[in-house]
Amino acid sequence: MIVEIQGILVSTDILTEEFCCDLESCKGQCCIEGDAGAPVTLDEIGHLEDCLDTVWPDLSASAQATVERQGVAYTDREGDLVTSIVNGKDCVFTYYDDIDIGGTTVSKCCLCATEKAFRAGKTAWCKPISCALYPIRVKEFGNGTVGLNYHRWNICKDGVRKGRELHLPLYRFLEGPLVRRFGQEWYDELCTVADELKAQDITI
Repeated sequence: MIVEIQGILVSTDILTEEFCCDLESCKGQCCIEGDAGAPVTLDEIGHLEDCLDTVWPDLSASAQATVERQGVAYTDREGDLVTSIVNGKDCVFTYYDDIDIGGTTVSKCCLCATEKAFRAGKTAWCKPISCALYPIRVKEFGNGTVGLNYHRWNICKDGVRKGRELHLPLYRFLEGPLVRRFGQEWYDELCTVADELKAQDITI
């Protein structure tokens, strides 16, 4: 099913499915799997270029060489702007480190260098909205219509499991990025529609 909220087409499984990233299990595979980089806008390319000097020491030698050769982004086979990748896989802005999750050390997680710089207060911009919104995908059509879909990927099966354990709807898990992209008023209306669907026991 599709619902329209302030001109944005939303797949209802975003409202009914449960999800919560489980970094302890997946170790950030969504940043290194696939055959293209993360979708970006022209403005976001500018932000990536602006923070490049700050994050440069965290990038691998291969990533640095890729950026020097083709820049922070390129146009993929579908004609979309995406972040540059290394060897057809890793986003150039990924790095690997051990992290602490609830007192447990998780080794060799794939993390985002621009987000690290933002959290450290070194930059005013975090990361592309397509990364922050995942597993929600934003599709912009030629007529100006925008659609939101839930992208199901096998590597996120642990996120599905954890979301169900926590009874956390996908739209609640991604409240921050959704507000960042579409605004608080839009998100509040999204929540109202989700409550109506729940009251009607609509789960598809």
